[in-house]
Amino acid sequence: MTSPQNSVVAPKEGDTAPKFTLPAFPSGNVTLEEFSGKKNVILAFYPKDDTPGCTKEMCAFSDDLQKFSEAHTQVIGISCDSVDHHEKFAGKYSLKQILLADQGGVIGKAYGTVVEGKATANRVLFVIDKKGIIRHIYQGMPNNEELLAFVKTLE
Repeated sequence: MTSPQNSVVAPKEGDTAPKFTLPAFPSGNVTLEEFSGKKNVILAFYPKDDTPGCTKEMCAFSDDLQKFSEAHTQVIGISCDSVDHHEKFAGKYSLKQILLADQGGVIGKAYGTVVEGKATANRVLFVIDKKGIIRHIYQGMPNNEELLAFVKTLE
């Protein structure tokens, strides 16, 4: 018999994004619904805080956060690390974006980025429009200029 987690199908472009409520750095909980009708969301799954590739990706997002904000887009990093770990990571590199703590990978599994038997997410980015629809999926290290150009088409 297959467990329900093994039968989860990763969402595709055009699908409604799976909802989430997760503890966040710098504080509180963050839900996808709070951006509905207001902002696009870039939900960037990454493997682990304070590793070379993840640091490069999150620092680049932090550097371009104002540009994304001007394009009515909220950047959110998400990994299986704890909020405390996110706080240390953000402090070390002066990160300004929201970092979600998906401990146990429940939301990562819903998005198909965390697979059974693995404790970290794959590097996959979802561009979710203001209506909660996944408009673009990017695997690997993103190019912020291309992402900015894309989210500007969602206005």
